[in-house]
Amino acid sequence: MAIRLRNFRNLSLLLRQHPYRTHSSSTSSVNPTEVSHFEKLASSWWDPHGSSSLLHQMNPLRHDFISLCLDSQPDPPPARERKFLDVGCGGGIFAESAARLKETERVLAVDPSSGVIAVAKEHAKRDPLLSKPGRLEYQNKSIEDLAIPRSPDEQFDIVTLFEVIEHIDQPASFLKSCFPFVRPGGWLIISTIARTWTSWLTTKVVAEEVVRMVPRGTHDWDKYINEQELRSFFRAQEGWGRDGGLKSQGCIYVPGLGWKMVKESERWGNYFIGVRKDLDR
Repeated sequence: MAIRLRNFRNLSLLLRQHPYRTHSSSTSSVNPTEVSHFEKLASSWWDPHGSSSLLHQMNPLRHDFISLCLDSQPDPPPARERKFLDVGCGGGIFAESAARLKETERVLAVDPSSGVIAVAKEHAKRDPLLSKPGRLEYQNKSIEDLAIPRSPDEQFDIVTLFEVIEHIDQPASFLKSCFPFVRPGGWLIISTIARTWTSWLTTKVVAEEVVRMVPRGTHDWDKYINEQELRSFFRAQEGWGRDGGLKSQGCIYVPGLGWKMVKESERWGNYFIGVRKDLDR
């Protein structure tokens, strides 16, 4: 199989090439090709053995990593209900599970694909808890189309980007579009894939071509971002990640056992990274 690998990209270089721009539909991060790809998968989103099976299996680790970030804070968050914003929510695997947590006040989940949003809304109707007004809301929008919060009361405790950034053409601008939605002291939580030979072999060759665990064309290896690149990006942002508020954790898929957190594996495969917004921002 002939594979043409382009030069590694550096996130700081992307930031210089694509400076932050204000919210508007004309500066949307949405790639129509990516949206079309996931539209085709919409009907199987909630099939635990279908094309989204790896996302279903990874979902418990998402909650584990969020807990790891919250528990690491030197100043524990006040005992109050939490607000989540799930960006690129797909069919709602994480959004539904977050809305069921007893400490959750509200989950707003957005995605540019009308097909997957329709699937998410239909599936949520099966659980009366999720029908409680304000508990779980889906919107067919990109992050750039959401109104910027005017006060901390309109911001979110946790903003999640699960398996999203590797499908974005301008990741630095996209990340900065998410910043205003995180309240002071809140967390931006990401899961993605490092751009290494190992990840190319596992995600492009094995997962897409050999065992067909995910549909062909789901991933573009050139869009993967290394953990150290994201760390460098967040460290350059004023008002983010101070006092230990930058965490990462690798995870690997073990056939027959599912996803497992593995220390140091964030440098060569799938990983989570979380950054906290400083309290004085």
